[in-house]
Amino acid sequence: MTHIAKDVATKLAVAVVAVAMALAAFAPAAQAQTTEELQAMINDLLAQVAALSASTGQGATSVASGVCPYTWTRSLTTGSTGADVMKLQQFLNADVDTRVAATGAGSVGAETEYYGPATAAAVSKLQVKYRADVLSPAGLVNPTGYFGPSTMAKANSLCTTAPVVDDMDDEDMDDEDDSSDMTLSGEASLDNFEIDSADDDDIEEDTQDAPVAELTYEFTDGDAEISRIDLQFLVDGETDTSSARPWDAFDTISLWVDGDMIAEEDANDEDDWLDEDLGTFRFSGLDLFAEEDEEVVITVAVTTLDNLDSEELDTWDVYVTATRFFDADGVATTEDTGLAFGSEDDLSGAADASFTIEVAGTDDELRVKTSSSDPDAATLQVEDDSKSDWYTVFVFDLDTDDSINDIELNSIKVNVATTGATYSVLVDDAELVIDGTTIDDVTVDVTGNLAVLTFDVDGDVVIDAGDRVQAELMLRFKSLAPANEGATVQGSVSSLTTSIVDAEGADDLGNSQLGGAATGDAHTLRTTGIDVSPESTSAEVTTGDNAGDDYATFEVEVEITAFEQDVRISTDYASSTSFSIVDGSGNTVTGTSTPVLTSSADENGGFFEINEGSTETLTLQVTFDAATAGAAARLRLNSITFDESGTATNTDDQTQTTLPATDYRTSIVVLTN
Repeated sequence: MTHIAKDVATKLAVAVVAVAMALAAFAPAAQAQTTEELQAMINDLLAQVAALSASTGQGATSVASGVCPYTWTRSLTTGSTGADVMKLQQFLNADVDTRVAATGAGSVGAETEYYGPATAAAVSKLQVKYRADVLSPAGLVNPTGYFGPSTMAKANSLCTTAPVVDDMDDEDMDDEDDSSDMTLSGEASLDNFEIDSADDDDIEEDTQDAPVAELTYEFTDGDAEISRIDLQFLVDGETDTSSARPWDAFDTISLWVDGDMIAEEDANDEDDWLDEDLGTFRFSGLDLFAEEDEEVVITVAVTTLDNLDSEELDTWDVYVTATRFFDADGVATTEDTGLAFGSEDDLSGAADASFTIEVAGTDDELRVKTSSSDPDAATLQVEDDSKSDWYTVFVFDLDTDDSINDIELNSIKVNVATTGATYSVLVDDAELVIDGTTIDDVTVDVTGNLAVLTFDVDGDVVIDAGDRVQAELMLRFKSLAPANEGATVQGSVSSLTTSIVDAEGADDLGNSQLGGAATGDAHTLRTTGIDVSPESTSAEVTTGDNAGDDYATFEVEVEITAFEQDVRISTDYASSTSFSIVDGSGNTVTGTSTPVLTSSADENGGFFEINEGSTETLTLQVTFDAATAGAAARLRLNSITFDESGTATNTDDQTQTTLPATDYRTSIVVLTN
């Protein structure tokens, strides 16, 4: 309180005393003065008292409204201390529905910096009052008394401006408070209790707030206030802590309700434990409200220590040995909700939950997988006198789906296979874009038609545990010489090992933590020519009346786009196409073939004409009679030959290989006779 406030408060006290003395003095003097004169004197003194009261800020409005606007930035729970706790109490006291206390510590004008049971109860009132914004979105029925993220968000939204609070005297506030308190009803009894393991029962050392057990309570015949829970932590199969000490494994143990922490205690010293020999641990002062016939689910979480010994790197069992709760009459009941060492009583749905502590990084992993964004084979238009634009030629995924820790990438190798010319002749530069981060520090090692590109990521990419991100190989090409028209490039990542990728989670990843491979389609480089894409395929068998009369009709249709030149394709299939009749293994199937080549393009002088910028279809149909009964066969279109002049001299002929081969083949049919 400031000196000014103290001075005014003193004046207020004097004024109150003066009123009392005046009233006492007026009694014997009543006969000497009229009633009107006495009332005027009393009213004047009461007005002075009211003015002094307003100047001290003793009313609920002046004290409590002074906190807003204010923003809370951390979660608060029983035992928390600090200026933000006082701000919270002042905020709660601004509304009679959520007042911390009517008198004494925590009451209006007497707020403290300690978050005790009264503050928790007031927070619970706030949660109930704004149930639709705080409890319902989280699936909560019961308040928690924990000032966590959802409650904090609501308080911050309410405290953007000073609250308007109706002035009322203590009696009015008491009446209002009584109507808004969360009161228990009935004689509660614990009807059902279950303890289950967490969804992920493998955790690592040096892990924070890892769920290890779920406790489910349901009360009947009335509401209950859970005040205490006793837990027990023992290595599986042990009956005491002589072989493995829980305080050597755990830094903290906490309780959570629907994602909000309601309690946390240190657990890294044997003095923190209720019974260090039996490994029992106590949470008290919880004040957790449980409505009748409604399940309350409490998650037990642990923060593990680092560099654990082999004794602690084991499977641990969690037991709930006792729970204490109060009913509406204030009657306390301590229930043995689960006995030690795996025993069960009538209330136990399961005797214990279990989890395993592993060496940090044991479950870390990185997998290379094929990406749905990997581009289909295409003709890339490059230049004959300058560098090209950047092209995405290969996309693969890096997956940490089952990893416990985030994965930091230090380097990775990507292959580029070429035909028609070497990588050094074709490619000017390369970049790898991983999850939006561009890596341009690359070393290239070329052997024949295979180049290995080592990208130095240097920790610039960290993949969150459980994420799957894209890696995009981009190439910029040199000017293309005429002799290299139709050259191809194809990206891939070899089977992932430590020689291919350098990555780390909790520790460096080894070969057992790496895996997967991916290969993209081949892309053709041209300055002018055609772009070919598959349109449709079909295969049918016609069965004759006599032996050997079966024949197959195969068809492959493609779309051809001419760029930077007009294109002429011979109507003679032998001059313009190369195809094969093969079995499922790619071996040639002997027989008689009758090909027919058609196109949507105009025909002129024995050539199909496709003008620059136009797209037309080309269809190869082959009727096939196998030499051997029972043959399995399919048609595969291997390449298309074209030129610009439409002459028979073949001086400007170019051949476009259709890639990938799997896109330009029909299904397999069997010719039975």
